[in-house]
Amino acid sequence: MLEALSAVDARRWAVLTRAAFAARRAEIDALNVYPVPDGDTGTNLYLSLDAALDSVRTEHEKAGILGDASLAQECTAMARSLLLTARGNSGVILSQLVRGFAEAIAESGKDVADAAIIADGLERASQRAYASVTRPAEGTILTVARAAAAAGAAAVERGLAAVAEDALDAATEALKATTSQLPALERAGVVDAGAAGYLLLLEALARVVHQDDTHVGERMEVFADHSMRRREDWSHAGGVVTPTGATGGSPTGEGDLVLDGPAYEVMYLLRDSDEERVATLRDSLDRLGDSLLVVGGPDLWNIHVHVDDVGAAVEAGIDAGRPYRVRVTHFAGQGGGAVQGGRADQVARVPAAGVAVVACAAGPGLAELFEQAGAHVVSSGPGKRASAGQLLDAARAAHALEVIVLPNDGDTVMAAEAAASAAEQEGVTLHIVRSRTAVQGLAALAVFDASASASRNASQMSHAAAATRHGAVAVASKQALTSAGPCEPGDVLGAVAGDVVIVGDDLEAVAIDVVARLLSSGGEIVTVIGGADAPPGLTESLGARIERGHRDVEVSLIDGGQPHYPLLLGVE
Repeated sequence: MLEALSAVDARRWAVLTRAAFAARRAEIDALNVYPVPDGDTGTNLYLSLDAALDSVRTEHEKAGILGDASLAQECTAMARSLLLTARGNSGVILSQLVRGFAEAIAESGKDVADAAIIADGLERASQRAYASVTRPAEGTILTVARAAAAAGAAAVERGLAAVAEDALDAATEALKATTSQLPALERAGVVDAGAAGYLLLLEALARVVHQDDTHVGERMEVFADHSMRRREDWSHAGGVVTPTGATGGSPTGEGDLVLDGPAYEVMYLLRDSDEERVATLRDSLDRLGDSLLVVGGPDLWNIHVHVDDVGAAVEAGIDAGRPYRVRVTHFAGQGGGAVQGGRADQVARVPAAGVAVVACAAGPGLAELFEQAGAHVVSSGPGKRASAGQLLDAARAAHALEVIVLPNDGDTVMAAEAAASAAEQEGVTLHIVRSRTAVQGLAALAVFDASASASRNASQMSHAAAATRHGAVAVASKQALTSAGPCEPGDVLGAVAGDVVIVGDDLEAVAIDVVARLLSSGGEIVTVIGGADAPPGLTESLGARIERGHRDVEVSLIDGGQPHYPLLLGVE
């Protein structure tokens, strides 16, 4: 049994965790409460850590310290690499957990990590995870990390083994409790997927401390049989199943930019501050407006917020440190009115120089369309979502000082924000347009103005994305309770803004119903994107029916080739 962790032990901890993620990723993916197989929390955790380990090895080889790196060098390199390889929201939060451990080890100045240092790492990991989101929600990986930290701190006097064991036990109990802490998890009868991943990391730590080489993942087995609520329980359940509850997605509750929201976008860099003052700044800005993003540290932060009171937002920055490169955009002064464009032939050509655009695409047809518009395309979709490093590489390849990023997927937004934080250190500014589906990304790119500044474009594109109502049609892969009632495998599901509102048996009929709901509050352009699983002729037949039923709208048909969703729908 170990009394302290060396650099070799830290490497073994990381390798065991990777093996556990690899072995259990399908089970973690299955914790997705949405009845379409696009939840990939386990896959994102595995790919993030696997790529980070490869990156650290390459870095140490170049530095000539492979196998000889100190504990601080190992952990610091892993934290830095994991931030860039992070995929999905779960991967980004994992990177912050690891950063907490790395900070505790580096600041200790010791060659080995004893009970006190590991307990400090657990606490810092929890703090970093909470700080990574603007509006933390209980019943997620954040809750489990906090429970583990508290148990580890209480066990310090009993040694490293006690810290590892008690943290693991507390995390196991906290993971069980997540089912009742979030309504979506309770209705589906599952635990939080991201939190399940953290449990594997803590179990790997306990194995290393006990010098036990047996399989990591025993703690997960108790949860493996509860990946969905049994059909006989449905009569006692109710409510809405949404795609963000248990997939390791952002536990923030943050909203997109909306047309009736705050009037100004305020952005600035902040120096001469510290974590405590930045935390106060974050709270102040959260009270002032929305779309808040505070990333960076320890000596430089990037601030973004939408507010009505510009003066108060800047004054809050002055109280926290030294703000500079302040940019203020008045949304009402950007053309306003109805959003134009959104059709394939209305997407503007983005110039190769000046402001560049990086767009994520889930299918070959969408990739081709974004490329034709001049965007630098990164392949990203369920099971292979883009990492922060891939987005940063695409931004570098654009050879522009300012780059607009279109994630086009809700679970890639945090990775884009991590890329923005890393890019700032290189003198490149990334503006994130929070497009959560391909139709929003196309609408955003359609209003790109090559003659305007990056900040102006980003805010105008954000308006266009937020103003695009979106829906989807998919085929259920498992039993689930939706807001439209229970579904069985093979049922056709119609979703509006991510919420299942129709359960039917015909793709076209369900799509017509979804379009009608999207058009209920008006619209000028309907975009239909056919997926890889769309039957031949479906998009054309659907487009014709929409035109016959709604003669005042224009219909755009696109062969997107995206997986899991035969149809993606948008209305502008």
